Amino acid sequence: MCGRFTQAYTWRELYELYRLTCPPVNTQPRYNIAPTTMIDVVVPHEAGRDLVSMRWGLIPSWWKKTAKEVPSTFNARAETVATKPMFRAAFKRGRCLIPASGYFEWRPTPAGKQPYYISAANGSVLSMAGLWDQWTDIETGARVRSCTIIVTSANSLTRAIHDRMPVLIEPKDFGPWLSGAAGTELLGPAPDDYLRLWPVSKRVNRTGNVDDPTLIEEISLGAV
Repeated sequence: MCGRFTQAYTWRELYELYRLTCPPVNTQPRYNIAPTTMIDVVVPHEAGRDLVSMRWGLIPSWWKKTAKEVPSTFNARAETVATKPMFRAAFKRGRCLIPASGYFEWRPTPAGKQPYYISAANGSVLSMAGLWDQWTDIETGARVRSCTIIVTSANSLTRAIHDRMPVLIEPKDFGPWLSGAAGTELLGPAPDDYLRLWPVSKRVNRTGNVDDPTLIEEISLGAV
């Protein structure tokens, strides 16, 4: 799964990586993003690609209850994303990319779960495969755009930490993924040399501390 991640990059990095065609956005670094908060998402449109803000936790357009009644939809399993009712419509017509500087996973230990930070081996922005949809809030009438991150089986590097990992789309596959020309064949684990990881403070367990860059600093095991 992917339950926390970071978005700490510049507009220039995103502009060059995704060839964005929208006006510049004042991106703000965040180091502990949790589900149901707003995140940066790359979506295709007629003139190119936009960077937009969406709720993390997909609410399908057909949902008839309140947002609070939506089940856990911040991740979608690669094995069932094309057929599961919560995600299959978005898989057909709502592809997106979710940029990330890295993400967190927790390794079970006798002393409790130890968080690790996982990022690109070359320090670049990661592009997580996502789906999005637009829903009309039945209580307020507001239009809500929301998304989910697709997860798959872990590669050998990250498997010791967790058995799942986000699907990472390489730049050469941005077009086919976003257009829908490519399908589930892109939803496998990243190559073992694509990522790096290190242990970080358990302070990341507390939600809300999104502005603290020390959360991703490497620690010696045994530190808090």
